[in-house]
Amino acid sequence: MNFDTIRLESRVLVKEALATKNVGPLLAKQKLYNRPDADVKTPFDQVFKDLLLDYIVDETNIGVLEDLITLSIESSRKGVTNLALPVNLLADIFDLFTLDSCEKMFSYVERHVNVLKEDLFFQACKNNLLRMCNDLLRRLSRSTATIFCGRILLFLAKFFPFSERSGLNVVSEFNLDNVTEYGAENIVMVTSKDEKKKPVLIDYNLYCKFWSLQDFFRNPTQCYNRVHWKVFCNQASCIISTFQGLKLEHLEKAASYTIEEDGNKEKIPYFSKYLTNQKLLDLQLYDVNFRRFVLMQFLILFQYLTSTVRFKSETYELKPDQKEVVQDYTDKIYQLLKETPPDGEKFAEIVKNILNREEHWNAWKNDGCPEFKKVLSNPVSEVYEKRESKVPLGDILKDAYSNGVHYMGNTELTKLWNLYPNNLDACKAKDRDFLPTLDSYFAEAIEQLNRNEPSLLRDGNFGWRALRLMARRSPHFFTLNPISELHSYLEMMVRKIVADKPGVVQENEQTVEIETNVLLQPDESAEDMKAVDGDDTDENYIRFKFAIVRMTQFHSFCEKLSTNWKTLALKLGYKQDEIQFIETQNTEAVDQARNLLHLWFEDDDDSTLENFLYILEGLQFDDVAEEVRIAIEQMKSLKDF
Repeated sequence: MNFDTIRLESRVLVKEALATKNVGPLLAKQKLYNRPDADVKTPFDQVFKDLLLDYIVDETNIGVLEDLITLSIESSRKGVTNLALPVNLLADIFDLFTLDSCEKMFSYVERHVNVLKEDLFFQACKNNLLRMCNDLLRRLSRSTATIFCGRILLFLAKFFPFSERSGLNVVSEFNLDNVTEYGAENIVMVTSKDEKKKPVLIDYNLYCKFWSLQDFFRNPTQCYNRVHWKVFCNQASCIISTFQGLKLEHLEKAASYTIEEDGNKEKIPYFSKYLTNQKLLDLQLYDVNFRRFVLMQFLILFQYLTSTVRFKSETYELKPDQKEVVQDYTDKIYQLLKETPPDGEKFAEIVKNILNREEHWNAWKNDGCPEFKKVLSNPVSEVYEKRESKVPLGDILKDAYSNGVHYMGNTELTKLWNLYPNNLDACKAKDRDFLPTLDSYFAEAIEQLNRNEPSLLRDGNFGWRALRLMARRSPHFFTLNPISELHSYLEMMVRKIVADKPGVVQENEQTVEIETNVLLQPDESAEDMKAVDGDDTDENYIRFKFAIVRMTQFHSFCEKLSTNWKTLALKLGYKQDEIQFIETQNTEAVDQARNLLHLWFEDDDDSTLENFLYILEGLQFDDVAEEVRIAIEQMKSLKDF
């Protein structure tokens, strides 16, 4: 059996398989012909190419061509044809089709990107597929077929992995062939004649400065040269000043062309290539898209100049004064983008986010473009998944159970089930704690209180969340505080939270008086507190509040306790979980000691100064005990306060 014989006999079978969409007859025929010394795949490949030539004459037979490509994919999977056949057929189609038909046929390629990415096809097809897409891009106009060009580039981005170095420009080369040519002779002096716009002289000097900037944009490394940097600053300053003098008021309709498909008309934007004729510069300066393009070129250039790039020369570094100039220009450009209609603020924010995203890609390239891999946090699942094909399932489950591992039969489920030993530990995990801190939640409320505008505290939704948060975070929540109105109660609690911050108690009488009032109920005053009648415990508790706050050495008092506050807490009867709670609420030891004292003197009925002094003396905290003796002396003078 020779090449021509196999080719002629197989043609009928391929047509039959195409009609029935069943590759079975081809597989049976291939097994019949298959011999060690015979190449039967090549004749089958030629049959597919012959049928392609028959069907491609009529460009309306796109559906038949798609079925033929699908059949070639299935036959390649079964080993009937070569693995590169599907892409070779697609390349022939795109070579013979018109651009309109190519765009329709490319939808099939986009839908089957996952098939082409399979290990079976990728290595055999990637070079041919890249060549096919590049040939298409060379035929297309970047102005009239911008969307189709973008689809091709997106397809290549999906098809090739991130680590494919051929498309990464790892060494940061620039397209130096992209030269912008502009007129070398002064043609005419142009002045804006629109009375509504501020007249700006568009002379030959401005024209040359404007278009000569493109040379810096195509080759940014020139800016590291002192002479070229001065030239760039002169030109950039002139152009930015020109844009600042031309305020745009509205956006004219964007250029577009209309296509009709299936009876529906659709407008496609037209992305023109800007011409460099001197007579057009006046109109271009008033074009919104043109201005945005130029300003974005500035931002991209500045990002390169100030970023750390792995393949930059060591001499490519801006001086401090140059960095200040770049920052000044950047601020002006963002301001111009915000002032450019329509949606200037939104557009400027989007540009900033895009450039921030580019910083991450730059860092990735600086690290050598490592391959993106999904790392399992728990290798247990990976071990058992590898054993699944070799060991019976019952043995795997038995072994996993004996090792305290949950095997779920799926990599992701096994990993998830073994992150924590039980559900309670999973709920206690730090990454499950979504509660904000008191400082972050009440930050805006504190600012409003400082401005005497407690509007947020009167919001019912805010107040309900605040109560739930304080029940978990605040040591003051479970004290006996009568609630007349929610906003009044919240205001009092916020002031207590502020008082607990380190550094609030100052050594001046004004701040001491504020701290004293914080400890009072909203409807009480210092004068009322002098007339309080009650038992000794309440009286000592109230007097201690005044005395301890009025002590100018209070901060040093807490500092002396900071190293041994846990010992004191155990002596006062606090449990380990309560001590741990105090630690989680305060990062500094001084604040932890302060929090402990507030809790004990507010909650414990035996929290008198005398008892506190007795405890300190028993623990041999002599320096702290001396401070308490001073507080007791101050307490005795409270009757005259």
